Amino acid sequence: MAKRARVRAPELVGRGGWVNTGDQELSLAALRGRIVIVDFWTFCCVNCLHVLDELRELEGKHRDTVVIVGVHSPKFAHESEHRAVRDAVERYAVEHPVLDDPDLATWDQYAVRAWPTLAVVDPEGYVVAQYAGEGHAETIGRLVEELEAEHEAKGTLRRGDAPYVAPEPKPTTLRFPGKAVLLPSGTFLVSDTTRHQLVELDQDGESPVRRIGSGLRSFTDGPLESASFSEPQGLALLGDGSVVVADTVNHALRRYDPEAGEVTTLAGTGRQWRRGEPASGPAREVSLSSPWDVALWNGRVWIAMAGVHQLWAYDPRDGSVAVTAGTIDEGLADGPGAEAWFAQPSGLAATDDRLWVADSETSALRWVDLEGTVRTAVGTGLFDFGHRDGPAARALLQHPLGVTALPDGSVAVADTYNHALRRYDITTGEVSTLATDLREPSGAVVVGGDIVVVESAAHRLTRLRLPRETVRPSDPHRGEWETTEVAPGTLRLEVVFQAPAGQKADTRYGPSTRLRVFAAPSELLRAGEGTGTDLSRALDLDPAVPEGVLHIFATAASCDDDPDIPYPACHVHQQEWRIPIRFADGADDRVSLVLSGLSDC
Repeated sequence: MAKRARVRAPELVGRGGWVNTGDQELSLAALRGRIVIVDFWTFCCVNCLHVLDELRELEGKHRDTVVIVGVHSPKFAHESEHRAVRDAVERYAVEHPVLDDPDLATWDQYAVRAWPTLAVVDPEGYVVAQYAGEGHAETIGRLVEELEAEHEAKGTLRRGDAPYVAPEPKPTTLRFPGKAVLLPSGTFLVSDTTRHQLVELDQDGESPVRRIGSGLRSFTDGPLESASFSEPQGLALLGDGSVVVADTVNHALRRYDPEAGEVTTLAGTGRQWRRGEPASGPAREVSLSSPWDVALWNGRVWIAMAGVHQLWAYDPRDGSVAVTAGTIDEGLADGPGAEAWFAQPSGLAATDDRLWVADSETSALRWVDLEGTVRTAVGTGLFDFGHRDGPAARALLQHPLGVTALPDGSVAVADTYNHALRRYDITTGEVSTLATDLREPSGAVVVGGDIVVVESAAHRLTRLRLPRETVRPSDPHRGEWETTEVAPGTLRLEVVFQAPAGQKADTRYGPSTRLRVFAAPSELLRAGEGTGTDLSRALDLDPAVPEGVLHIFATAASCDDDPDIPYPACHVHQQEWRIPIRFADGADDRVSLVLSGLSDC
């Protein structure tokens, strides 16, 4: 083999101490004679998690010659907590010693500049190679074989067991659950991530009803007892009662049918997507990359593809997948989907006209509109994080993993590394804190007037009462409609208004009524968009745009009609409707709305 430059490996030191060693201190001197692979990682980083998975095969194949040592080097403040490091080591099934280095002391000694970085130390204690990023397992495997042969011949290779001591298993119902969804039966389906299963819990959120999956880390379809997952996360309920599962480490979308008790695969090959591979096509033939959450929005299952910093979508109508937003560059940039940047999108929530995104590495709350444009509500960049309420432009989150739409149109954010549940008010643009002292919340489900939080590092669901203002529409004059079928072509819109008893139309300053109409996407309306004074209007709909949302705002003014009142009061009647529509032959070609509600001026 070619001669290599040799640099003495710095010692492994870290104020946090050691994990997975039975509380024993390790040193490079004690590992002399073994090939040591030092893995600099941080548990927020999806690329670091990919490396953990890449190293599993190498770890097993060279168990008597190679010792992998993780050096946890934190990015976020929460990652400096020793308890959080211990949790992450168990959560991601790290089966080798880990040094907790909260001050980045060893990171600096090895001149590391990026997560993840791998350094290879030979049996004589010299650094012989260093690799930044993921995807180096095959190259390192060849290097290990060369080092084994070289040092076997020199007599400097020492074989034996690794200094790994497994933690004691904990008898909890859930273990680091990821996400939850409410089933039609009123029970909860939870992704029991570390145990590679789904668990159905009774309506109390505590009592197990059934487990789905064998509990083995594998990729197998079939009956719920023998099917298998690998660190499942996101869940989305479909109209037929089945559930789409983001099977994260299998890089796949799975479908669980509670009625049949079967698990099947919808998308993914079981292999991680690599640069240069197809990013669209038949879903079973296209590889995915760490899908972290899923949401049904506008007829497609949207995917938070954390591993490549993108959003994708699975279309159940033709069984295809495609990229919908993101360039694979990591960062925060708004704009059309094809130009936007994300950084580990990890949570999704759908409303009629927005797809909300918890963009974890930028500590941001983002959203996608019906035209595919990406916008940011909260957050400014990769290294801007904290816990600050107030106007969204100044508010701070810390690595949020979940987002949930609330009944009033605001959203709740599982602010994971702040151990908090936060709220963004879409009307005021304010961020507030709903709850603290939650241990790494990663998702939530609204149940009536409550919100049930997935408290991941506490291994449980926690039920909280929502503030009263969040459980009803924030504007009593806003009308939310379910999807309405209409005939293609001309749609006749009519808003009916009659002044209340004792009042008359206020025409002192011109027409007393006003009607504004627009659509998302805008191409849906060929004619009829804009503002006018007539409360009826013909809308010319383009049948080439199969579905969208009509936004209708109506206003009417009236005055008290009593000659004995010298200064009659005036009143403004306002209402907003958001009507999702889709075309259907033979459906109605008319929509009638009633303007009601009073607002004194």
